[in-house]
Amino acid sequence: MNKVWLIIQREFLNRVQKKSFLIATILVPLIFPAIIGGLVYVAIKESESAKAENIQVLDESKLLKFESNRQFTFVPIDMPLEQAKKAYNETKDFGLLYIPAFDINKPEGIALYTKENPSIEKVSNLQANIERQIHDLKLKEHNIDEAILKSLRPKVSMKQFNLTETGEEKSSNSGLLYGLGFVLGILIYMFVLIYGIQIMQGVIDEKTSRVVEVIVSSVKPFQLMLGKILGIASVGLLQFTIWIVLISVLSSVTMGYFGTKLPQQQAMEQVSKQLATDPEVKEAMSQQNGAVSEFLANASEIPFGKIAFVFVFYFLGGYLLYGALFAAVGSAVDSQQEAQQFQFPVTIPLLIGYMGLFMFILRDPHGPISFWLSVIPFTSPVAMVGRIAFGVPDWQLALSIALLVGGFLLTTWIAGRIYRVGILMTGTKVSYKVLAKWFMQKG
Repeated sequence: MNKVWLIIQREFLNRVQKKSFLIATILVPLIFPAIIGGLVYVAIKESESAKAENIQVLDESKLLKFESNRQFTFVPIDMPLEQAKKAYNETKDFGLLYIPAFDINKPEGIALYTKENPSIEKVSNLQANIERQIHDLKLKEHNIDEAILKSLRPKVSMKQFNLTETGEEKSSNSGLLYGLGFVLGILIYMFVLIYGIQIMQGVIDEKTSRVVEVIVSSVKPFQLMLGKILGIASVGLLQFTIWIVLISVLSSVTMGYFGTKLPQQQAMEQVSKQLATDPEVKEAMSQQNGAVSEFLANASEIPFGKIAFVFVFYFLGGYLLYGALFAAVGSAVDSQQEAQQFQFPVTIPLLIGYMGLFMFILRDPHGPISFWLSVIPFTSPVAMVGRIAFGVPDWQLALSIALLVGGFLLTTWIAGRIYRVGILMTGTKVSYKVLAKWFMQKG
C-alpha cells in the first residue's frame, strides 16, 4: 500500500506543480464569467446599433396593418405578385411578405420571400405579428372586446409544497430544482470525461517514453494503475474545490464592492420615491419582492449538504469507474490515434447518461427510466446527481451507491488484468480479440 501512496503523491505533485494547472485553476473561474459577460455585452450593443430590416408588404386582403419597429420597417406596395418579386430582387430589402385574400378562420397562402435563409427568431416574430392581428380580427367578428377577454384570463401563481409522511409542508420549486439538476449533471459529465482522458493520455505518454519499464520494476502494474487513478482524482478534487471557493469569494466581493454603485440601485431608489403616489408601481414592487422571498424560501428547503455529498461521491465513483477503463485503453495502445477506436465504446454509457439527463431525468425524475439510469453504475454518476435535487428515496440512493462501488471494483479488476499485460507491450497491433486474450491470460 505504501507503493500505491507514493505513486499517488507522484501523480498529484507532477500535475499540481505544473504552470498549466495553476493557470487553469485560477483563470477558469475568471474566464467563463468574462466570456459570458463579453458575449452579453456584444449582443446588447449589436441589438442597440442594429438597423431595422426592410420588408415589402403586398397585402391583397387589405385586412392587416403593420407598424414598423426596431426589428422591421414595413413598406407597403401595391402591384401583382410576380412584378413585386422582380422589383424586390432589384433592392437590398430583407424580404417580401405576400398576404393573399384569406378566410380569417382558415388563413392560407401567406408567404415570405427572402434572398437568404432568415433566422428562426425573425420568422417567428413576423409570424407572431400576423397571428396576433388575425386573432384581433376574429374577436371583432364575434363582437368580443379584447380588454374584457384579457380580464377574464387571470394570472394564476400556483405554489408548490412537498407533504411529508408526518404532515409537514415544505415549499418547492420545480424550476429551481431543474436548473440545479441541469448544472450538476453537466459538471459530472465534463469532469469524469476530462480527467478520465487525462489518465489515458498519461499512461500512453509513460508507455511510449519507456518510463513505465523502470517503474514496474519496483511496483506491480496494478499498483501503478491504481496509484495513477487516485492521484489524478485528488488533483481533480483540489481543482474543483479551488474553483468553488474562488467563484464564491469573487462573487461576494464583487457584489459587496459594486452593490452600492450599480445603476439598478439608483433606479430602485427613484422607484421607491414613487411608491406613495403610484399604486401600480407599488403593486409591481410588491409582486417582485414576493417572488424573491418565495425563491429564497424554496432555496432554503433544498438539502445542499446532502447534494454536495452526493456530488462528490458520484464524481469520485464515476471517475474511478471510467478512469480504470481509460487506463486500460491507454495501456493497450501506443498513440492517441490508436486509442480513439477503444475510447468511444468506453464513453457510450456516459453519453447515454448525459442524454438521459435531458430526455428523461429532468422531465420525469421519478419515472422508471430515470430510476434505472440512476442505479446502473455506468450511467448513475450523471443521472443520480441530476436527480438528487428532486428528492430520491434513501433506499434508491443506497442501492445506487452500492452498485457504483461494485461497478468500480469490477472495472478496476477487468482493467487491471488488461493493464498488467498491455503496459509492457509496444508495437503490437491491438484489437478487441487481443484485449480479450490479455484479460484471460494468467498472471
